[in-house]
Amino acid sequence: MTSWAKAPDFADRPERREQVRAQTVLDKEHYMEAGMTPITCQSCGTEVLVRKHSSNQKTVQWRTNPADHCPVFRKLAEAGPVFGKPDSCPSLEKTIDHAVAEGILEVDR
Repeated sequence: MTSWAKAPDFADRPERREQVRAQTVLDKEHYMEAGMTPITCQSCGTEVLVRKHSSNQKTVQWRTNPADHCPVFRKLAEAGPVFGKPDSCPSLEKTIDHAVAEGILEVDR
């Protein structure tokens, strides 16, 4: 009996398995780490790492727990469990837009 898997594991092809593993490391570096720019919120001073993929898409990595520094996230945390929490706040969004407009943060092309 064969089991279903989302992706092949290449158990019978170790050279291919190593190629996939190596590419996964490169993909992680490219999408999660490369090209990140430190941006400091103009409202609360929280620093995040940002990468703009397009005019509508970005990656934001918080360096600390947002509720510890950002008043928007702190208010959400104090209110208790909330479904569909935002991944940002309006002040940070404005700061990111400003950084793009000023050329501090470039949009990937």
